[in-house]
Amino acid sequence: MDQHALHASHGEAPHDAHHDMGTHAMALSATLHCLTGCAIGEILGLMIGTALGLGSLATIAIAVGLAFLFGYALSTLPLLRAGLGVGAALTVVLAADTLSIATMELVDNLVMAVIPGAMDAGLVNPVFWLSMMLALTAAFFAAWPVNRYLLARGKGHALTHGYMDAEPVGARRFIPALTTATLVAAIVAFMLGGLVVSIADDLGASPTTGHAAETGRGQLALLRSS
Repeated sequence: MDQHALHASHGEAPHDAHHDMGTHAMALSATLHCLTGCAIGEILGLMIGTALGLGSLATIAIAVGLAFLFGYALSTLPLLRAGLGVGAALTVVLAADTLSIATMELVDNLVMAVIPGAMDAGLVNPVFWLSMMLALTAAFFAAWPVNRYLLARGKGHALTHGYMDAEPVGARRFIPALTTATLVAAIVAFMLGGLVVSIADDLGASPTTGHAAETGRGQLALLRSS
């Protein structure tokens, strides 16, 4: 190997490693961004289904539909802020996010279906929140390699990357710039809050249940003695 080729090979290795790290970071951010939209949509869908007393299939359909809606919406906002029209932004987002969101929804719902009692648990039930956390974690690890594969080939969120640094002008400055970290922090706080509330509700219900049982036993004893 001549000296020029040796220098070239040495120069390519750090460049390739840097490019690979950049792809990893972008895939991580893209996956977390999609996951947040999916989580918002799914939880809202389950709330609606529970409030309306719908069956499992109808509730799942609403949750999946809202997951796609919020997933697309969160990716559309920065493109609108960057100056794209609604039609152009939606075209880019549909091409960038559909496979990632579909992967998440498939895995998330499969995990929820496999966990005993998860689909039937109410929103004020620790089983629901713990199952949802597990399902979203599994969905993240399923979608991350998908996003990385797409980014490495210039697809997926690579289609939106060029618009991220554009400076908004005019009224577009009022479109919120929601960072991935902010979105993730918000949804984690919400889910932990739901878990805490459901645990507190369980703990609050236990003494009442115990008292009712004691009262019932006392009344039964009185009936027997009479």
